[in-house]
Amino acid sequence: MDSLLPIRRRPLPASSAPVLMAAVLVALALSGCGESATLTVPQGSGPRPELPAPRRTLLPTVNIAPATGWPQGSQPQAAAGLRVAAFASGLDHPRWLLVLPNGDVLVAESNAPPKPEGSKGLKATIMGLVMKRAGAGTPSADRISLLRDADGDGIAETRTVLLSGLYSPFGMALIGERLFVANADAVLSFPYRSGDTSITTPGTKLLDLPGGPINHHWTKNLLASGDGSRLYVSVGSNSNIAERGMQVEAGRAAIWEVQVDSGAHRIFASGLRNPVGMAWDAAGQVLWTVVNERDELGSDLVPDYLSSVQDGGFYGWPYSYFGQHLDTRVEPPQPALVASALVPDYALGPHTAPLGLARSAGGTLPAAFADGMFIGQHGSWNRRPHSGYKVIFVPFHKGKPAGAARDVLSGFLSETGEAMGRPVGVAIDARGALLVADDVGNVIWRVSAMP
Repeated sequence: MDSLLPIRRRPLPASSAPVLMAAVLVALALSGCGESATLTVPQGSGPRPELPAPRRTLLPTVNIAPATGWPQGSQPQAAAGLRVAAFASGLDHPRWLLVLPNGDVLVAESNAPPKPEGSKGLKATIMGLVMKRAGAGTPSADRISLLRDADGDGIAETRTVLLSGLYSPFGMALIGERLFVANADAVLSFPYRSGDTSITTPGTKLLDLPGGPINHHWTKNLLASGDGSRLYVSVGSNSNIAERGMQVEAGRAAIWEVQVDSGAHRIFASGLRNPVGMAWDAAGQVLWTVVNERDELGSDLVPDYLSSVQDGGFYGWPYSYFGQHLDTRVEPPQPALVASALVPDYALGPHTAPLGLARSAGGTLPAAFADGMFIGQHGSWNRRPHSGYKVIFVPFHKGKPAGAARDVLSGFLSETGEAMGRPVGVAIDARGALLVADDVGNVIWRVSAMP
């Protein structure tokens, strides 16, 4: 206490006090203050996860895995019966993948749009430092690159810039000779012919998406319907729990259905805080998604999830989670809406941050991975200890999740808790192997069966 006496004797000017307080709060947050989990990730997973009482603290639990990249000669660990190798390296924050019919692989090298001046309050400042330390603070490359493995050895020997000058691109979908790209604020269409390695024709806007100066969940994903007449667009919320008011959430926390020929659209499902990866079931009829749930209710809440998506369904956000479990922070409450909230099919554990989603159909991995979904878990910041930071497989039986999730690719965290890599998008390549975009390691990993 004696060391604080000189500060007390010389009060700071009023204009400096908020700056000092902000600095103190940021330092406290980044030092890892907060509570710790009492449940394991498996206890918070599956069709009936354990959901303890919320644990709110003065400051949220902040437990960052500092991004370091992979040491020379290091790589993630594949499950028994699998092997992993780098398909492409030296990329710039690779986030999302699309495998084209001819086997070429598109990768969106992207990051969040720049924040406008004057938009950073204390919480935004803390979160900006958190994301920077976690590897998400670099400027966006704003491009889509094409990777080609013509000789079939599992390594892309050709790399070209297919599209540049985009605006935080993420989702991609090919319908006929039109390549659709979801920027952070719009869906664009570009002409594409099989074998193209670059596109210089300007894009045509199909429709605007929620964006604006504050674009909290900026990643917008795309999935085409089987007949190519519709696009499904995932749009995350503009806040954690609507703390800026519902007026800034218009069209968000939802999956849109868009008519490709006109851009006409409607909300297909809502109450999905941040749906990112989407995939069709084996019959191509049921839409599935992975959702990042809300933060700041403790290390044990709320479990992220994998779920089928019903047309017109409401999934709780922001008023409730995992069905009718109320979030009392949200005012005013909406009991009638909460009563209609659907329970997700399968919890993935709290704060695991599932992003990538790929159905295993067409894969050539061992039989244990023949029927189900691969999920890229980007990893936690709001849980102690860490969760996620791996690629998992959720087995299916008769069209539904069945059994415990299995690790496919792990070892993204060092023994001291640093993130050497963070998995994002996942996709099955033309030869049936699993591709994984790693936006900290700047690598596309390829997981295949042992010979």
